[in-house]
Amino acid sequence: MAATHPDKIWWTTAEIAGACLPDMPRVRQAVEKMVKRLGWREHPDFARKRSGKGGGWEYSWELFPARARRKLLSDAITVETPAEPATDPADQHRYFEELPEASKAKAATRLRTLQAVNAMEISGLTRFLAVDQVARARGVSDRTIWNWFKMVVGVDEAEWLFHLAPRHRKATSTQKKPTCSPEFFELLKGDYLRLERPSFTSSFRRCVKIAKAKGWAALPERTARRRLDELVPRVTQVFAREGYMGLAKCFPPQTRDRTSMVALEGVNADCHKFDVFVQWPGEAIPSRAQIVAFQDLYSGKILSWRVDHNPNKVAVMAAFGDLIEDYGIPRHCLFDNGREFANKWLTGGAKTRFRFKIRDDDPLGVLTLLGIKIHWATPAHGQAKPIERAFRDFADDIAKDPRFAGAYVGNRPDAKPENYGSKAIPVEDFVRVVGEGIVDHNARLGRRTDTTLGRSFDETFAASYATAPIRKASDEQRRLWLMGQEVLTLHKTHGRLSMLGNKYWSDWMNEFAGQKVVARFDPEDLHAGTYLYGLDGAFMGFAACEEKVGFFDAVGAKDHSRKISRIKRMERKLRDELRPMQVDQVAAHLDGLDRGDAATVEAKVVQPDFGGKRQDTATPMRPAFIEASTPEADAQVLSFQAKFQAEQAEQEASQAEETTRERYLRALEVARRSEAGERVGEQEMRWLLGYQKTPEYRGEKHMHEDFGDEAFLK
Repeated sequence: MAATHPDKIWWTTAEIAGACLPDMPRVRQAVEKMVKRLGWREHPDFARKRSGKGGGWEYSWELFPARARRKLLSDAITVETPAEPATDPADQHRYFEELPEASKAKAATRLRTLQAVNAMEISGLTRFLAVDQVARARGVSDRTIWNWFKMVVGVDEAEWLFHLAPRHRKATSTQKKPTCSPEFFELLKGDYLRLERPSFTSSFRRCVKIAKAKGWAALPERTARRRLDELVPRVTQVFAREGYMGLAKCFPPQTRDRTSMVALEGVNADCHKFDVFVQWPGEAIPSRAQIVAFQDLYSGKILSWRVDHNPNKVAVMAAFGDLIEDYGIPRHCLFDNGREFANKWLTGGAKTRFRFKIRDDDPLGVLTLLGIKIHWATPAHGQAKPIERAFRDFADDIAKDPRFAGAYVGNRPDAKPENYGSKAIPVEDFVRVVGEGIVDHNARLGRRTDTTLGRSFDETFAASYATAPIRKASDEQRRLWLMGQEVLTLHKTHGRLSMLGNKYWSDWMNEFAGQKVVARFDPEDLHAGTYLYGLDGAFMGFAACEEKVGFFDAVGAKDHSRKISRIKRMERKLRDELRPMQVDQVAAHLDGLDRGDAATVEAKVVQPDFGGKRQDTATPMRPAFIEASTPEADAQVLSFQAKFQAEQAEQEASQAEETTRERYLRALEVARRSEAGERVGEQEMRWLLGYQKTPEYRGEKHMHEDFGDEAFLK
């Protein structure tokens, strides 16, 4: 008896006879008679002509009697299959989490199908009959369900879902990646990853020029761009091209908490130049005015202010005196590191001053005598000074007041209004309007800071000023954990996520900066962190909730600084390892190229000038073989033009008949010749560049990448 073939779908009459299946003849002639009697060839989906030597017909196994089909299915599940290597359940779960939502849905459908078969088995049916019934009900083939059972052989039913997921993502790609000389890629990194920030295209062109001279194998530009992004992390590229300033943008700013403070516990001060011309007494030329303001850190209220020509210690001391007289003595002061605040009258004796010389015999300043602790904001870092937000409101609400029309000068040299310099505001009127604007600024409702919660700055300050220090409420009893979700966008530079008043960040989020994500979280415990998924449902990673530090918490600030310093050291080391070739070495390669003698450029088209009038361009084109203008010659001209137009129409018609696939293959051929340095016409290159931007090209390219050369070109 011949061996059966459990995985075989199409059978010839000879193979059917040799298989010795139940209820099937074992002689080829008898099988032929059965085929004719049952009319198997009348089924177009289950009978086909055999392709190959000898011809004949083939028949699907689904036409066989029930007992014969059952025998084939039984043999199919008893055939020994190579055992797959044991998979760690945690790895299997991780692989499942990374799949898109569509793949997870397929796994769930397969699981429900197998569970339906098991339910029928429990009711008394055999597995073969149960599979047949479920296959008919769900519109799948019996063999498909048996293949799904093979995927979970020896697996606990609780783990079936993870093993039924499509496995195409686990398969290793058989397509070889393009290769290049290591020297070419090191040269490219050395040219591109430098502080001059050249474009990738210009760096690539220079490196290709050197590679051709040196005989190195190069990559296509887009492939080189992808390879560089794969091998050099985004943060390292930013650091190599933008330095420490660019690297600082990759990390979210530290968030400080004001909810644990009280009114007048801390104030911050700074200067702001108004974009308004002011007429000062005794001065003929107007100038812009400066304001020195003190702001309460807890509430955001402007407590005191003074206006002067320029920021100076007199104005600062006067504004500080108003603060002490009207409200009291704060415990902390946050200052800008300008000379007007670092003066010895105000901060003398403070060991943290970074302006002027510090001597042991310096007199103590007012703040030091009053026991006020002084803090200095980071230079050139506006985020460290909350009052900058108030100054932004001043620039819109006060500087553009209708009473200042004609005196407004714009906030940039290229933003001057047409009535620039037509008027100057007397200083008395200016101070009056500024005072009204600050009163309105403090009284405006609907403030959305952590402390105001919809109130005005005045109300927030008054509520805290008149009561004891605020205590934070105790945590409420936890309820059952319930996941919520939001679609949000990561920060465009450092990738941090802002959600419901909290900040979430982990270092892996740098690589996805600016992308939209799905954040899933516990609404009752937002500080527990959030899990981030792609828009297609694939799991990306976990982002911890950044804990806010006290506004004057030096330990938290030092921890943050140490963390950034550690990352800087790591990025500097990684940059040096990934970019062993320095830019001066790239320059040396360029200088060492043998350019030879300069080629002489000759004109290919010469326009004669006979000193007379130019020929009328409306005159029909006359071929060179026609000399005189006669009726016969004109007839020849018309004949020549008609023939030329017919050829053009024929050529356009032949191009119109070109299929989508043929057009895509033609584009590949032009691109190949261009990359190989072969001659490519100007019209061809223009057509290629335009065609590569069309949806047709992108669709064909995706199919080509998904199915490969063999399947795509069939």
